[in-house]
Amino acid sequence: MPRQRGVVIVAKMTEFVEVADRVWVARYEWADVNVTAIGGERGLVVVDTHGSAAAGRIVVEDLDCLSVGPVTHVVNSHWHWDHTFGNVALREAIRDVPIHAHEEAALWLADQGERMKQRFADSPDDPHRAEVAATEIVIPDKTFVDTQMVDLGDRLLELVFCGRGHTSGDIVARVVDANVVIAADLVEESAKPWIGLDSWPLEWPATLDLLLESMTEQTLVIPGHGALVNRMFVRAQRDEIAKIVEMVRYLAGLGIPADRAATEGEWPWEVDERIHNAVMRGYEALLTDTRGANG
Repeated sequence: MPRQRGVVIVAKMTEFVEVADRVWVARYEWADVNVTAIGGERGLVVVDTHGSAAAGRIVVEDLDCLSVGPVTHVVNSHWHWDHTFGNVALREAIRDVPIHAHEEAALWLADQGERMKQRFADSPDDPHRAEVAATEIVIPDKTFVDTQMVDLGDRLLELVFCGRGHTSGDIVARVVDANVVIAADLVEESAKPWIGLDSWPLEWPATLDLLLESMTEQTLVIPGHGALVNRMFVRAQRDEIAKIVEMVRYLAGLGIPADRAATEGEWPWEVDERIHNAVMRGYEALLTDTRGANG
């Protein structure tokens, strides 16, 4: 399979591997999700916790095998199940460990978490159905709006909200001294970024613009899913999303109905649920803007 330009290739992992100074990544097969650990003299920060209590317990076991210090903080990059349902396992292992997230992520997880569990319950052939059903949802308790710092003693982890995109509460974690950015699902390598019915496609390119401003060509980027990438890859993905936004605006301007737009537009990606959702969410946002402008 040809390499994508700008991608730093990392083999699929089943354990934590150090990718920068005291920054470890584990790439798990289920959902091809990345979990990151950042070490400092005061302990470890774990960014995202996988998709169930059982999966989270595997993360805890893998962290124990790493043997680089106790977990002192947990971060949820956004509210989706594959990044938060393992929270309970970290709390089982480390009582009262603080869980950081954007306030929107905490609100959405509290409101929609059980519905996500029900989706698995309604899928009898899903091999993870039982473990997700048995998972207790744990809501982040250290929420913020713009930025938050996690002090690890000899280094700081910056948690930054750059804007809405994949969800309304995506945050980026920056390990400044190691020139590492954990971008989570604002950037994906193993598939095109997921545009869902809780996404903000019209705002996503501007969010990535702010992220890009904080990066150099040497910055190592950890996406939510897939291999590690760099600034060039993020820029290219940002441009693809911008093309989707331009097409949504163009079709809406022509008066093409939303139910026809996906098939009549020219898109940088194959037309799938992502494109249909981008049209729906884009048209909704444009209609809201028009109503607002008209008072």
